[in-house]
Amino acid sequence: MSQPVSNGLRIQARLERSAFALDVDTTIPLEGVTALFGRSGCGKTTLLRIIAGLEHPPGAEVHFGDTAWQSGKTFVPLHRRRVGLVFQESTLLPHLSVRGNLLYGYKRTPELLRRLHLEEVADLLGIADLLERRADHLSGGQRQRVALGRALLISPDLLLLDEPLNALDTQTKREIMPFLARLSDKTGIPTLLVTHAPDEVERLAHRVAFMHDGQLERLEPLRDALARADSPLFRDEGAVSVLQGELGPPDQHGLHTFGPPDARYRVPATPGSTNGAGSQARLRIDARDVSIALSPPQDVSILNIIPVTIESLDEAPGHHGPVRILATCRQDDRQTLMAELTRLSTERLALQPGTRAHALVKSVALLN
Repeated sequence: MSQPVSNGLRIQARLERSAFALDVDTTIPLEGVTALFGRSGCGKTTLLRIIAGLEHPPGAEVHFGDTAWQSGKTFVPLHRRRVGLVFQESTLLPHLSVRGNLLYGYKRTPELLRRLHLEEVADLLGIADLLERRADHLSGGQRQRVALGRALLISPDLLLLDEPLNALDTQTKREIMPFLARLSDKTGIPTLLVTHAPDEVERLAHRVAFMHDGQLERLEPLRDALARADSPLFRDEGAVSVLQGELGPPDQHGLHTFGPPDARYRVPATPGSTNGAGSQARLRIDARDVSIALSPPQDVSILNIIPVTIESLDEAPGHHGPVRILATCRQDDRQTLMAELTRLSTERLALQPGTRAHALVKSVALLN
């Protein structure tokens, strides 16, 4: 398995076109998954193409760790950057089998550089039973998994995913998401994911680079991105929390424990889930499904009652009608939980930063 490069991916680039200018100066850590997030046309794909070497703006600087990919007169072409690329539409060779497509780049990779091999990649992506099938006989989700496998089998130093789920229907996205979620952890290959979908960020990313009008405005860990009331991730769907922790074994009711004893949830297993006891998992909670009580209620059907401390109170963005408040709470394990409340409720409870309270979580979703 590959090891992350410690010095990061350094990009300094300016590119102007009619009615659009990209101006980026940043360093992205080379570990885990970094989501390039923003609305269509903000420059995400253009930035990805510069990193890959498909765009060559004059004066740009691109450094992968200690290696200059573009600097002054130096320009390393795509095929020498050891980058795996996956686009919205898979570009498989239709006349080849799945095996033939997977091995296309593998055979052209020097043997000493091969860190990933056919069997382990096929098992990781759940395509071992498709190896002899022709590429033009695959479903959309199968094609994208094979495209991911082909990119992995060149044993890249960096994986670039340009809206890989955008062309898929909802059910197919749901099927392929667990495979994407495992890629970085299982292979150790740092990944840049271009997306405009908050749910993909919540499910897959370790950090988020927010882009707007050609600018990279902010780069921060996912936990911090979800702890701000004004997070762009909340613009359309409302505020959510994504908690990370370890799943415990299911009890006699089929409920898994999640998180440490002082902030423990009971989580129903999801049919077809790939998460088992002892595995690290993510829990998604809509802020509208969280209520606040000053003392723990005794006679209530809600199972998840978590001690919290109110950290901040902010007006919830993107709402029309009665003013609602986002309460940012810290659990006892220091993770952030968002609650969406009416202004009347916050006044009745006299909530303010520092108030000790209990969060009543009505609904949770385990992210596979």
